[in-house]
Amino acid sequence: MLTRIAGGRVVDPTAGRDAVSDVWIEDGRVVAPSDRAPDRTIDAAGCIVMAGGVEVHSHIAGGNVVLARLLLPELGVSEPDAPNPHGSGRDVGMLYARMGYTTAVEPAMPPVNALATQLELAEIPLLDRGGLCVMGNDDQLLQLLRDRESADAVRDLVALNVATSRALGVKVINAGGADAFKDGAVRFALDDEVPAYGLTSRTILNGLLDAVEALKVPHPLHVHCSNLGLPGADDSLIETLEAAEGRRIHFAHAQFYAYAAVDKDNPLTGGFTSAAPRIAEALARHPNATLDIGQVVFGQTATISLDILRQFSGRKAASPRKWIVNAGDAEGGGIVPFRYRDRGPTSSLQFAIGLEMMLLSPDPERTILTTDHPNGGPFTAYPRILHLLMDKEARDREVAAHPKVAAERSGLAGIEREYTLSEVAQLTRSGPAKLLGLADRGHLRPGARADVAIYRDQPDRTAMFARAHRVLKDGAVIVEDGEVVAWTRGHTLSLSVEADAGMARRTDAYLQGRFGAGLSSFTVPDAAFPDREVFEAVSCRT
Repeated sequence: MLTRIAGGRVVDPTAGRDAVSDVWIEDGRVVAPSDRAPDRTIDAAGCIVMAGGVEVHSHIAGGNVVLARLLLPELGVSEPDAPNPHGSGRDVGMLYARMGYTTAVEPAMPPVNALATQLELAEIPLLDRGGLCVMGNDDQLLQLLRDRESADAVRDLVALNVATSRALGVKVINAGGADAFKDGAVRFALDDEVPAYGLTSRTILNGLLDAVEALKVPHPLHVHCSNLGLPGADDSLIETLEAAEGRRIHFAHAQFYAYAAVDKDNPLTGGFTSAAPRIAEALARHPNATLDIGQVVFGQTATISLDILRQFSGRKAASPRKWIVNAGDAEGGGIVPFRYRDRGPTSSLQFAIGLEMMLLSPDPERTILTTDHPNGGPFTAYPRILHLLMDKEARDREVAAHPKVAAERSGLAGIEREYTLSEVAQLTRSGPAKLLGLADRGHLRPGARADVAIYRDQPDRTAMFARAHRVLKDGAVIVEDGEVVAWTRGHTLSLSVEADAGMARRTDAYLQGRFGAGLSSFTVPDAAFPDREVFEAVSCRT
């Protein structure tokens, strides 16, 4: 069927396109304008037409998400017909789709828990989705590095973990930090050593950076640095960036590292001030780097992380006063409830720093909007965040309503920049798609997947982005006027990578010895999804 989306303002920065024109769709793909009469015309007059949104970092499935729902059942409870971002997979899919998002990635999938995570991801409707395989604190990898085995061996283990977990990429969380925590570490920096292995965090990071490059994984190594949330954490991010030495690297939830210590000699006494200018300058100097923000928003949430060192340290701030830390075989996991208070000096400064980072960004395509859902707050805050980026007056009113420290210790109030619609599309569409290596989405050029979001052009950008006028997934309308009208089932995107047979045999023996169960017990098979074809292969870079 040939479809014409007619008369909308089409915003596609990848094509330098921001003008009233048409988008043509056939067989689930964007096509060149046709001389044929369309079978269906969608009137988009007075609307903004963009590619479907792409989410690169949102905790929406997996064991720790389930534990968070059990720990805080009140957070995930929905009223009838009122979906909740902390609730079920159905709610998650509905809320993303209503905002015009069509793809989402779960960034923390330990290989030992991959099957359960993939089963949950498959139950999220309306979206394509994927998961990142987590390595960097697992015994088998650390053994290889400790024994100074070849880079090929490390590469083969990474490839095997990606293949068996059906992952879209690789993530490292505080490389070596979770294991060092089990030996009593309370802080862990890039050149600190994991006691049980005699390895520094830098050694582990380098091994994974090299492996991801050797395998030509489209998505750069997804890095959660050490010392998250601490005064002076900006040093950790900058040191890690320098350690990459030009290799591609992506920094997760970078706002939580944009904290410069007020008192360098005793960082815990003076608190922190914004390091957003320093990080923006570093991003400008290092074209190999990208980051997502981890914007803080106000209200009750739950922090979820495999960085058990930081989660254990943060348990004292739990609100309400309950928490879970699991020091498991690899990273384990930690869930600590938290409330960001709009009258709280620290929360207000964190909120300001995230906005400041995006407004200072030298390249919105390398500065991706996330809230690190649910760690900084729910992803449903995106419309309001976009409004504040686009409207200086609204931003000034917001800053004035918070404690003065937000203005005094950040440069947000002095920034005049207002995001354009093209920059919003870079921040939420083309940038995330490029980052994940998904060449068929994030744009509206011929050949693109026909994932399209149509918004009524309104001065109230919060209202505009909260409820799309129309959303198309693979060319089919799934949302009309903010309501789901067709419950489609997307695909799980997984990287097509070949696993080495020798490493598979070696890993099978390792797992048998450690768990009493072999590699097949930790592999995600098609047979686990008997009712449909769930996975869609993504090719490595050529």
